[in-house]
Amino acid sequence: MIYKELLSLLSQDAVVVATVISTKGSVPREIGAKMLITCDRCIDTIGGGAGEAKVISQAREVLQTGEKRRIEIDLTGSPKRQTEGVCGGWMEILLERWHGEAAIAIAQQILTELKLGRSLTLVTPFSDAHPYLIKEKGERKKEKDGEVFIEMLEPVPILLIVGAGHVGEQLAKVAHLIGFQIALQDDRPEWATPERYPQAPFIYSHIDQALGELSNHPSLYVALVTRGYRYDLDALTALLNRDLPCAYIGMIGSERRVMQVYEQTKQMGISAAKLKSIYAPIGLDIGALTPAEIAVSIGAELIMLRRGGTGRSLSASLRSF
Repeated sequence: MIYKELLSLLSQDAVVVATVISTKGSVPREIGAKMLITCDRCIDTIGGGAGEAKVISQAREVLQTGEKRRIEIDLTGSPKRQTEGVCGGWMEILLERWHGEAAIAIAQQILTELKLGRSLTLVTPFSDAHPYLIKEKGERKKEKDGEVFIEMLEPVPILLIVGAGHVGEQLAKVAHLIGFQIALQDDRPEWATPERYPQAPFIYSHIDQALGELSNHPSLYVALVTRGYRYDLDALTALLNRDLPCAYIGMIGSERRVMQVYEQTKQMGISAAKLKSIYAPIGLDIGALTPAEIAVSIGAELIMLRRGGTGRSLSASLRSF
């Protein structure tokens, strides 16, 4: 999480936060994407290449002056003017220096709220005023601040991995890498250990325990990668009866195993409409065989759903040439 990194850096010195505030056309990062720049470090990216080099150079100046700056990154590749890339679009980046106790306090507040599963709104004035938070619905920004950049901050999605076997172990690595907070559930204490799952701050022995503690999290993804269909059945029953629907439920297994679970759940009174929301067999069809490959296919499906992708090959539209 970028705000965890920001808080850590602020305890040492000032940090420039580079934020994508506007885009047109094809660009490498989305509005709200951030990069942190100090006098000797850069964390995360706003797209790389010459455009990012320009941002880093000017951010180091902002570190000294403290004056906010807005930078345009031209990625049109136009031969008529100097550009920073050929993606075809345009980006505007806001550079703002964060430092001191006030910055530490707001970064800590953001982290606390997000860890509690709460959304909040960060308002960054383009004037010299400091950024501030809006937490209550209907609360309005300070009109005196003039033009501002407003962004919704959402809790990091949680992936609950049900099943601590070989696929679960690899999936925890992949999902953590792509931005998920990891929770794990398995009734085998010799498998579900912090040593095997250092990415998982939450480890549960029973599905009801896991869902009880995660009941209010608004963005819960679940991957059922258990050692047998009866474990799938127990977990699936609890998940489909959750008051707050899961953002994603995927279940590993052959089509025969999946259909066997479905038949059992129907007999227990779970509607066919609820079953249609399940991604089973789990993952995208990339020919995965090994636990690591299966984890990558599941990770790809998670990214596709979060970002609104299609899962098709990116080269497909160019193969007619």
